[in-house]
Amino acid sequence: MIKHSEININTFKRCQWIDITPQIMHIVSETNIKNGFCIAASLHTTAGITINENADPDVERDFFNILENLVPKLNSYYHTEGNSDSHAKASLVGFSTYIPIKNGKIILGTWQSVYFCEFDGPRNRKISLTILGEN
Repeated sequence: MIKHSEININTFKRCQWIDITPQIMHIVSETNIKNGFCIAASLHTTAGITINENADPDVERDFFNILENLVPKLNSYYHTEGNSDSHAKASLVGFSTYIPIKNGKIILGTWQSVYFCEFDGPRNRKISLTILGEN
């Protein structure tokens, strides 16, 4: 069985991550899929999806500082929209992630959450969820 859904998000900063775990958990529970996996995918070229620690807020700060050091906002970019770094950061992080489903629930580690990573906000964003599995 395959189910599709979307999550709408409004970001409020240029760079931020938003914990989308509760929305994913709710949508997966409504599908009645017992075992399988969920693919969460950003529908944007300047935003990504990752799984990371949810306990220490410094992880988010370090995450964005590391990416800014790797791909600074200001550089000799050819893309003239002013968001070249956002495209590169999203590609480095990745646009999707797989989340296992067991007994009708997503499986994450104790300190893990699924994050939407905004690199060019604030914006209105969409995440596509594809849930595959068996009842």
